Amino acid sequence: MIMDQAQRLREFLQQKNNPKRTRVMAVASGKGGVGKSNFSANFALSLTSLGQKVVIMDLDLGMANINILFGLTPRHHILDLMEKNLSIWDIMEPGPKGIQYISGGSGFQDVFQLDEIRLTRILEQMEKLHGYADTILLDMGAGMSTDSLRFILAADEITLITTPEPPAITDAYSTLKILHGKNPSTPIKLLVNRVQSNQEGKQVAENIQLVAKKFLDYDVGIFGFLEEDNHILQAVKKQVPFYLEFPKSKAAKGLKAMAEGYLSGREFQVDEDSGMKGFIRKLLHFGRQ
Repeated sequence: MIMDQAQRLREFLQQKNNPKRTRVMAVASGKGGVGKSNFSANFALSLTSLGQKVVIMDLDLGMANINILFGLTPRHHILDLMEKNLSIWDIMEPGPKGIQYISGGSGFQDVFQLDEIRLTRILEQMEKLHGYADTILLDMGAGMSTDSLRFILAADEITLITTPEPPAITDAYSTLKILHGKNPSTPIKLLVNRVQSNQEGKQVAENIQLVAKKFLDYDVGIFGFLEEDNHILQAVKKQVPFYLEFPKSKAAKGLKAMAEGYLSGREFQVDEDSGMKGFIRKLLHFGRQ
């Protein structure tokens, strides 16, 4: 079975590119509690409102909560790819407004480890998403385990989330340092969440930029800022996305502006180093290191 899956992956990587542009974004953070999953869920909705097809992969394995933010109960999770031999279509769940998501599950007793068999199996299924969606969002767990690191580094771009609190900023910079050290070419952009004003967000981001330039010689980008908004907490308590529940809130308007900037930014080209093919190629390469 493992040889059949590996051969399928090799054949997939040799095929001509599907003209549809599938972008793979990893949403990461240095510590928990900075609003990473809430951003992923609502940013997906903002992209959908602009006509994009989005799939969220909740890779905070064992501690997943995308489904909770949607107020949904998934039938399956990503480990079912291996444990029950289900396909990616079997485990993909319908979310609001046409979003689809793959749950990472919760309450696992065993640590998820990607050995060669599991990695090949999950990649053989993920290649089916090539050309299926406009954007695939990888909602990563906090911190930098070996397995999460390989997924983050394989993405086309990384959105690194922090808040203005000093511990969060310190952890964000430490994460940035690790990611840049492993792959200096991966684009990383900062999103500063829960700011009191755009000026505060800009100041936090610029401080991190200055440190990154001085000590890493790296120009980290800025994805945007999200102001503190009581509507977010209200929506979380109701288990509904704030983008849908409070579309006129500061947070929803801010996310829509980010989505528009994301779509109107640099022209995204699917080549051997980007899109789903590039994602799989980089994951396979990282797995051999």
